[in-house]
Amino acid sequence: MAIDMNVQELLVIGDSALLIHLVREEWATKNPKILPYLHHVQELKKKFMKTEFQHVPRVQNEFADALATVSSMINHLDKNFIDPILVKIHDQLAYCAHVEEEADVKPWFYDIK
Repeated sequence: MAIDMNVQELLVIGDSALLIHLVREEWATKNPKILPYLHHVQELKKKFMKTEFQHVPRVQNEFADALATVSSMINHLDKNFIDPILVKIHDQLAYCAHVEEEADVKPWFYDIK
């Protein structure tokens, strides 16, 4: 999608330390299962002027983890197409319940002993 949008600089954030270090060429592997993926990413990197890969620990990546969980729970009839999940980011906090505050006629020091 980034290629189709003519993105020139790309920041990729992932929670797999192994893959991030491999793509950054800080580590090497001979694992035949990972090599095709790694070669494909290296070819895709050439289509951008600048790419940066950052590792984010899974515990700090709750949003992506939640989306992955939701996605794994959905059965798709057409395995080649997945319906997009619309996500709205709000500027203000949302509250489940609003409690009216009772007027306190006692002085501020009443509860202090």
